[in-house]
Amino acid sequence: MTVNFGLGDINKLRDIAERAGKEIMEVYNSDFDVETKNDASPVTAADKRAEALITKEITAMTDAFPIVGEEAFSDGLAPTVGDGPFWLVDPLDGTKEFIKRNGEFTVNIALIEAGRPVVGVVHAPVLEATYWGSHDGAFATIGGTEVHTISARPAPANGLVALVSRSHRSAEVDTFLTAYTITDEISAGSSLKFCHVAVGRADLYPRLGRTMEWDTAAGHAVLNFAGGHVRTLKGGDLAYGKSGFENPHFVATGQDFDDEDT
Repeated sequence: MTVNFGLGDINKLRDIAERAGKEIMEVYNSDFDVETKNDASPVTAADKRAEALITKEITAMTDAFPIVGEEAFSDGLAPTVGDGPFWLVDPLDGTKEFIKRNGEFTVNIALIEAGRPVVGVVHAPVLEATYWGSHDGAFATIGGTEVHTISARPAPANGLVALVSRSHRSAEVDTFLTAYTITDEISAGSSLKFCHVAVGRADLYPRLGRTMEWDTAAGHAVLNFAGGHVRTLKGGDLAYGKSGFENPHFVATGQDFDDEDT
């Protein structure tokens, strides 16, 4: 099956993500409770409300493809995706940032075909920023700006700007970065790290810790259609639909990135 998503469909997905963001902000601006899931990660009413809205609205838009949502998966309700297209939904990526109230959390919706993200929307409600990518290109609206195209940049000759996770930095990442000439580092939460590379603000984002496919798919799509790459440490493109939906370690980079640019 070949996925054919046009501008109207992308706009519907943007609207769904932004409506989920409004659900999240209602909880964000309240005295919310924090629960702990079986994997010891935190979850709030915002995660659950956003996923319920996204699942309902995507199903109303098209019920052709199964939906794998983080919270449903955590509750043991993940569908069998088989070899066909399927959705990956992270209703609130960066729950730790949400709890800290630092604004660096996102809504993530991606459509996967043949193991690759072919559509992705990332919405950051506090930042009033939405990024999306598909075969029509990569675009963003940030802080109320007009919709504009975005593009990852080639690696600068004088050194790289690296992105590191605000809540998941590790000694392994520090060691990895010593192989490169790093002129600056940016700390950020959630899938915003992919988006920073996609707009040319940074060049390199290594993730050497545990992630799930819904954590990465939407940001991967945005970066991919902005000219960047997300590759495993073995060099192949990060793929989706793996057993258990768990990712290997990976590195996200801008355009024309060469491992010899150290």
